[in-house]
Amino acid sequence: MCAAIILIVAALVGAAGAAFADVVEVERISLTVADLARTERFYRDGLGFVIVGRRHVEDPAVARLFGVATATTIESLVMRLGSDEVEFLEYRPRGRLYPGGSRSSDLWFQHFAIVVSDMDAAYAQLHHVALTPISSGGPQTLPEQNGRVRAFKFRDPDGHPLELLYFPPGQGRPLWHRSDDGRVFLGIDHSAIGVSNTAASEAFYGGLLGMTIAYEVTNRGPTQDALDGTKGTVVRITGLRPGSPNGPGIEFLDYRAPSTGRPAPTDTASNDVVHVHLVLRVDDLARQVRRLEDNHVRFVSPGIVALGDGIDATMARDPDGHVLLLEEPAHGQ
Repeated sequence: MCAAIILIVAALVGAAGAAFADVVEVERISLTVADLARTERFYRDGLGFVIVGRRHVEDPAVARLFGVATATTIESLVMRLGSDEVEFLEYRPRGRLYPGGSRSSDLWFQHFAIVVSDMDAAYAQLHHVALTPISSGGPQTLPEQNGRVRAFKFRDPDGHPLELLYFPPGQGRPLWHRSDDGRVFLGIDHSAIGVSNTAASEAFYGGLLGMTIAYEVTNRGPTQDALDGTKGTVVRITGLRPGSPNGPGIEFLDYRAPSTGRPAPTDTASNDVVHVHLVLRVDDLARQVRRLEDNHVRFVSPGIVALGDGIDATMARDPDGHVLLLEEPAHGQ
């Protein structure tokens, strides 16, 4: 571990003793897209998402929060799978398209895992839409030591990576085994992010944001190679949960082999199509922002922004540049 990373980890771990369970819930996942109509068709027809709502945004407060020009306009589409929501944002003007040649080990990698009740049926349904596979050879069944979970990774029309995930009995959270209504696509288990250093990410998400580790495992071998579209894969996986049992978790993907890929460009903006952010509900935003500022965390927004719908929010980056939108209802709401 290099000296700079050691200092970061030490500073964040030092703050852990004062940590509270600030992150109550991962409320939704937000993706920047180039064509909202195309995105809607893909997620509706291929993955069973339903529309929750649409809105047109021309709000200087939202522009400040997202770190874009005040004149920017945003078309928002919120869709739901089970009880979990994803928001798709189309910006005008649009930023850069998703980087070509992206790999699973690149540090801008961020997918969300869609849990299915029947992998074969889900895989067949997915082929109703145009997709770009990441996995080779279709769905993969992980070895016994990894719970014989079945998975398949692919990309949506913009390049955002996604994963289908089937948990056999006894694996995964109990909620994924309660559905008996015949649905194939059940909900979102987690958002997985590429990290360069598990200790630094644990210190950030655990020490500063108060999330707790739910599982840790190292995956390797031919099946993982096929799943990730790589060779000689060794990936350390760490899953974290917020205070609430509801909603998705966050998962770290720390590739030991092949070595960690390219870092996210430091000038990545919210209107670039590669942009993804997680919306986290916290229980004391002002205290959380002070703690982040004290630990020299990078912000996208200029501190706390008051939004017109009674929400106070801020947008910040984790140690590898992944973006988080922290929000809580304004006082009195």
